Amino acid sequence: MITGLILAAGESRRMGRDKALLIYHGQSFLKAIIDNLGAAGIEKVTVVLGHHAEIIQQAVNLAAARVVVNHDYQRGQTSSLQLGLAAAAADSPEAVILCLVDHPAISTEVIGKLSERFELTHRPVLIPTHEGQRGHPIVISQELFSELLALPPEEAANTIIRKYRDATQFVEVADPGILIDVDDPETYERLVESSRQ
Repeated sequence: MITGLILAAGESRRMGRDKALLIYHGQSFLKAIIDNLGAAGIEKVTVVLGHHAEIIQQAVNLAAARVVVNHDYQRGQTSSLQLGLAAAAADSPEAVILCLVDHPAISTEVIGKLSERFELTHRPVLIPTHEGQRGHPIVISQELFSELLALPPEEAANTIIRKYRDATQFVEVADPGILIDVDDPETYERLVESSRQ
């Protein structure tokens, strides 16, 4: 079984407002990712909130997800990843598909393709690529959980991901949405504009 893990705890400083609540195709970034995971057959989803956790919980229907709140979110993304992995581990998944809330254009097809490829290969890490560029979400096998949980919070998870580079499966997809990282108002405006076309 593969479960979903969505990191949505950051302060969204460059954006100036909560990225989890930005609207894409008529719904919030966070709800869009949860729904796409569900549509791709990912039945269990853990969401990690932090900054403005109460506001986000009131604004978004999170009934389909397990919600954990990282009260130490200012320690960085690794602390949120660790909290989410520890919660997701309760379901004894074979892997998690790790989604970042500022990558809202993740399609059901990409999630399905990554899930199928993991079931076939059981590689420690799967990373989608589009025209040679790496994107999100990534699949992380449970065999890496203990190493990720042991990281100091100030150390990036990529430390562990890079360690398994030779065993990583890169999965080429046709969808450029895996590359869209919404970090600032300008990027968001471009995303909204492209969705209207």
